[in-house]
Parts: sequence; structure tokens; C-alpha cells
Amino acid sequence: MAPTLPEGEALRLALPHRAALGDGLLWQPGAARWWWSDVPAATLYAWTDGAPAAHACRLPDRAGSLAFCRSGRMLVGLAKWLCYAAAPAGTLPARLPLSPVVAVDPAEPRTRVGDGRTDRAGNFVFGTRMDGAEPRAIGSFYQFSQRHGLRRLALPATTLAGSICFSPDGGTMYFGDAQARRLLRCDYDAANAQVADVRPFAQLAEGVRPHGAVVDSEGCLWSAEWGGGRLTRYDPDGIVLRSHRLPVEYPTRPAFGGPALEHLLVGSAGPRVAGRPAASHAGSLFQLTMPGVRGLADTLFNDD
Repeated sequence: MAPTLPEGEALRLALPHRAALGDGLLWQPGAARWWWSDVPAATLYAWTDGAPAAHACRLPDRAGSLAFCRSGRMLVGLAKWLCYAAAPAGTLPARLPLSPVVAVDPAEPRTRVGDGRTDRAGNFVFGTRMDGAEPRAIGSFYQFSQRHGLRRLALPATTLAGSICFSPDGGTMYFGDAQARRLLRCDYDAANAQVADVRPFAQLAEGVRPHGAVVDSEGCLWSAEWGGGRLTRYDPDGIVLRSHRLPVEYPTRPAFGGPALEHLLVGSAGPRVAGRPAASHAGSLFQLTMPGVRGLADTLFNDD
């Protein structure tokens, strides 16, 4: 049964899909397309709203996150590399040619690139996560720029880094530690890749983890709650404003898109990743529309 929503709001199945783990969801304004990766399948997808299916192409490894660049290229966060790729305008090729840019933790085989997005200044900020069952907090957070290369952010080590997003003015960074079931925030200096005053933002219930997050035009944070089957909106101080029940238990990353950034889409995980019986549309994309709620455009990565 579809969740009951307040009058004027709408939740719909945007694209029936069977992704094992549909993550890294991102809107491409110029092409009006949604992009995401099925991480375990090492497959990249592109989809125009209303089309019956998404275009797919294979990647040489799993992709945890994506960003669009000023040049028109994509920055792709593969397991151990950041790479550039052309962003095809039409049907995707069977395999996407990639140009490696920088290796990430090449001497540490237990981690891989996870969630990431551009900050408001056009740098790419991402986290690494454990690539196995060993629950050790050895994941890190990085900023990558053309000018300075890869710079580690002085944030606490984590097992599953995620939920990376930024306040409208760019001075606050939000991030998640999924294993500890918490969202945190800190002061963020993009020019110097420095952070300060790390502090709690929200603590989630037992069995529920923050997976992905996005900030809207009012500075509120939307968090996809893995295991809780919800999208929760927090004000800038971490107070819950509303929580939307989804028809899947394992939502992944939310993203705003549409002509006026008026649609909030979220990906989800299928039963192979969840490890238990899943809803009939697990792995699909869902769209939430709310009058008056708009997103903020992601800053393009500065690859000049």
C-alpha cells in the first residue's frame, strides 16, 4: 500500500528497476537526465523522466559517486580511482571509456570510494568505506581539485562514509557515519580543505543508518534512512521537520531534479544487497513532489 501523504504532496514510482544497489543519483540539468550507478554490477545508468527504461553501460569497476564538470565531462569515483569520462548525450555505449586522474588509497585494499559530491566552490568531496565485512573504522574523507589534487580532510575515521552535502553558503559540511547510525556537521573551508568544530547533527534509531543526503533551497537536509524506509527532512539545526515513508526499506541517495528542481528522487537497494526479502519495487527510483520545496543546483566540478 502506498504511504499516505499530506494534501498536495505526491509519491510515485518513477522508474521500475532492479538495481542491486542504485546509488550516486545525480541530475544533469543541461541534458535533463538522471544518472546513477548500480554499484555491485559496475554499471552506469542514464534516464530521461518518462522514458520506459534507462540506458546502461558497463564500467571497469564499481562506481560510488559521480559529478558533472564545467567542461561537460563527468568525474567518476571508481573503487580506487577518480576518473574523467565523456557524458554521452544519447544512448550510452556498451562500455564507458574512462581516463584515470588520481589513485585513492592505493596501498589500502580494504577501502573503496563511496559517496561524494561537489562543494559550493566546485571541488569534489568524497569518502571511502570498508570494502569487506571487517567492521573497522579506516575510511577517510577527501577533497579533490585540479589545483591541489587530493587533500585529506581532518574528519573522524569511519566505516561507511556517506551523506556528504553542503549548506547553501558552503560553510557547513554534513556527513554520515553509517555504522554509528549518526549524521554529523562541521565548519568547512573549501579553499584550504580544512574542517573545524565537528559536532553531532542527528542520531538514528537502532537498525537504521544514514545512507545519502541532499540539501534543499531552504538549507534543510533530506536523509535517506537505510533500513528505515524513510526520507527525513531536518532543519539546519538537526530538528526533524517531516518524515516520508517509502515503499522500500533500503533507500540510498536522494537528489533534486526537474526544470525547477521541484522533484526529489531517491534510489534504492534490491534484495541481493539487503540480504533479506524485499519489497516488489526494491532497486527502483521513486519521486516525491512537495509544493514549495525546491532543490539547489549542484556546483559543477572545476576541471579547468
